[in-house]
Amino acid sequence: MTTASDPSYPAHWEADVVLRDGGTARIRPITTEDAGRLVSFYEQVSDESKYYRFFAPYPRLSDRDVHRFTHHDYVDRVGLAATIGEEFIGTVRYDRIGPDGRPASAPADEAEVAFLVQDAHQGRGVASALLEHIGAVARERGIRRFAAEVLPANSKMIKVFTDVGYQQKRSFEDGSVHLTLDLEPTAESLAVQRAREQRAEARSVQRLLAPGSVAVIGVSRSGGGVGAAALRNLRDCGFQGHLYAVNEAVTTDLLDGVRAYRALGDIGTPVDLAVIAVPAERVPEAVAACGEHGVQGLVVLSAGYGESGAAGLDRQRELVRQVRSYGMRLIGPNAYGVINTAPEVRLNASLTPAPAPIRGRIGLFTQSGAIGISLLSALLRRGEGLSSFVSAGNRADVSGNDILQYWYEDEATDVALMYLETLGNPRKFTRLARRTAAVKPVVVAKGGRHTPAGHVVPGTRLPETTVSALLRQAGVIRVDTVTELVDVGLLLASQPLPAGPRVAILGNSESLGVLTYDACLTQGLRPAAPLDLTTAARPEDFREALDAALGSAENDAVIVTVIPWVNEQEPQDDLAEALRDAVAGHPGKPVAVVHVELAELVDALSAAGGPLPGSDPVRPGSSGAAPLPGALPPHPRGSSAGGAGGGDAGGVGVDVRIPAYPAAERAVRAVAEAVRYGQWRRANAEAGQVPEYEDIDEAGAAAQLAAILDGVGDAVLTLTEADAAALLARYGIRVLPTLPAPTADDAVRAARALGYPVALKTTAPHLRHRADLGGVRLDLATEADLRRSYEELTDLLGTPGELLPVVQAMVPRGVDTVVRSVIDPAAGAVLSFGLAGVASELLGDTAHRLVPATERDAAGLIRSIRTAPLLFGWRGSDPVDTPALEELLLRLSRLVDDHPEVVGVTLEPVVVATEGLSVLSATVRVAHPPARTDLGPRTLPSY
Repeated sequence: MTTASDPSYPAHWEADVVLRDGGTARIRPITTEDAGRLVSFYEQVSDESKYYRFFAPYPRLSDRDVHRFTHHDYVDRVGLAATIGEEFIGTVRYDRIGPDGRPASAPADEAEVAFLVQDAHQGRGVASALLEHIGAVARERGIRRFAAEVLPANSKMIKVFTDVGYQQKRSFEDGSVHLTLDLEPTAESLAVQRAREQRAEARSVQRLLAPGSVAVIGVSRSGGGVGAAALRNLRDCGFQGHLYAVNEAVTTDLLDGVRAYRALGDIGTPVDLAVIAVPAERVPEAVAACGEHGVQGLVVLSAGYGESGAAGLDRQRELVRQVRSYGMRLIGPNAYGVINTAPEVRLNASLTPAPAPIRGRIGLFTQSGAIGISLLSALLRRGEGLSSFVSAGNRADVSGNDILQYWYEDEATDVALMYLETLGNPRKFTRLARRTAAVKPVVVAKGGRHTPAGHVVPGTRLPETTVSALLRQAGVIRVDTVTELVDVGLLLASQPLPAGPRVAILGNSESLGVLTYDACLTQGLRPAAPLDLTTAARPEDFREALDAALGSAENDAVIVTVIPWVNEQEPQDDLAEALRDAVAGHPGKPVAVVHVELAELVDALSAAGGPLPGSDPVRPGSSGAAPLPGALPPHPRGSSAGGAGGGDAGGVGVDVRIPAYPAAERAVRAVAEAVRYGQWRRANAEAGQVPEYEDIDEAGAAAQLAAILDGVGDAVLTLTEADAAALLARYGIRVLPTLPAPTADDAVRAARALGYPVALKTTAPHLRHRADLGGVRLDLATEADLRRSYEELTDLLGTPGELLPVVQAMVPRGVDTVVRSVIDPAAGAVLSFGLAGVASELLGDTAHRLVPATERDAAGLIRSIRTAPLLFGWRGSDPVDTPALEELLLRLSRLVDDHPEVVGVTLEPVVVATEGLSVLSATVRVAHPPARTDLGPRTLPSY
């Protein structure tokens, strides 16, 4: 007997999943308590589906069948069910078989698999989700292949098997299709899984943002409170669907002019989205009513959950469990709400009063309601609109990852702006962000860098430098403040990406031009000398100067600086029109304006001007020019998106808007981020390659690690120098040997064996890699030199037993570097690089990349540190062998990617000479690896 409370019950197999249509289901092991549910489920399956499952008419399950299908050992026989509201909607099972096809136990590694999905839920992706999960269970239990018998007429089930991406064999035997699937994950199966994940999660968000009907639960009769505010905002912003108010004490047909009901169940038509604004203790009742009515999604504005302490967190976990049991998705709790400005929707299910944001090309996600208010206000003041807005509050279910999945394919969104306090699942976030950034900019401001005691949002365990490096590798534009988030978003939404870092500066203030020039240099741009038009310049002068600057092949972007006229009032609308006229003639280059106390100019520039001559008025910021050399690839879906997120600009007209900034530094920062993002887009137009090396002994390394970890529990082991060197050598990484020198005579014998000149080094932990403390003597060419140095070391620093001295052969002089790899619990394997020495440690001058690293990643890694010029011939020195260094990084990346048992590697120092390099010391730590959740079946975060 196995029940959900039995110790042998595999609770870790339970998971919530998003189905193809955006709804959710729960997948869990079938237990002996499920007999009634199984019988009820089978009764609702059509005769045709039963025939396809059993190859014969099978109207009902016998008692023996029910017993067989509910009693499992969870090793050789496993059954899983997909459930909604505790009712089965689909089942899958496997039975381990031997070579003769009969029931077997381990070490047999093949199993027969079969599905059955309720007809009403076919086409929702239930079978595909079940196959992913039963495959993961089978691999965990040592099963490597699935065998399935399918009737030829059952084309839907054949498609489920053939579309999964596993390596498979197919044959026709005895009137049925025989399929054999290799369960080892492949690049194709992972791609199929992630594509399904993207479509499902995007659809689930789309259902929340584009409902056909909305009910607000908790609308007060007095017109006060959160619920009434949400109802007014929905009504006043012109929601295009059906709108309902729910209040159990209502005595009239209308509340605030909206049809009112005492209970959700009294509404005689479907409700797609419910906005819940009742006290936390009454939310479960409201959720149950929504689930029974078939509501697809919830926005819970109610507070009193995870933000209020341990009891609230327990309440939040129960809320998520209840919501998912009905197949719904949840924004919140403690949410500020959602907005969709699409004309056919006009949804403002938030606490933002009318007027709602105008229609625009920016998507905005925040975790904080207060930050959301600030960002909405800033965008409104500067005349920028939104495509969609989500303020998710406590992010108990829908998170920034889900919104990225939606924005990736949303043709109405050109730029994604996100304020995040945590990354949640950094590995998934960087994967999704990298894919999205390949087609449209993703700009992130991350709070919570230093989490105060008692703060409700937990801080990440990742160091900030690592977070920044990983986001940069994914193409994310990371900014430090919400002001910068708006600044950068405005430029990207209205301007094309610059083709390079060359910036022209022109304006009517020499001083402001010089400030802009300095700011460009600080940001790594290449500014030309500012063109001073003098304070006497008129709008026509600005137009001519800007036209010339944009027409020059020497400039990639232009920054215009403007101060007020002193003696007479020049109409600021005229200047805005002049600048727009110039931009209209050269739409392929970005322009930004720096102004001093010219609010009317800002308004005039942010208001869209007329379309370009001979064009149709479409999205702001799209370029009508022919693509520049090195132009970015278009959006894969053929979007004519405006601004930096746009696609091929050929023949597309625009409304001309120009972003304006009250400080030179802010405008330059926005331009610089656009330049860096454009460079990343061009460099990543084609995916980098993880190189193959013929001399790698992957099998030998696996065998060595298995032998080392045999019988070891959860401990992390530091390998001996010999074992570490042997493991690294299997991946083509040679560690220069050292010989122990417990006495001066031993040191001399070691030097004779290695050959002079040699180095004498201490290896005591407190002196290791600390040449600044005097624990290293180099270029010892004779026995006398060696004995004298040995005596000096032991006299100065301690006894040989304390110093643990060693002798090592000298290597060619070069630049001392440090290469590391560590396994971060959240992000996975991270490759790090920096120069050796206390100065680099003090400055934190280390660069990071996710593993597996591509050739492009390795090249970028060594060039990302501030001290990188020392590798390339600083002040007349000889450049070192950076290709050899890149190869070392790639080989180490392969090692830790192939063998997750390697949880930490430090190569220090790595001396990179003009030709070749030498690894002088290596530390390797190993342990049994944790499960790779990113390679498993699709699941929602669990509570």
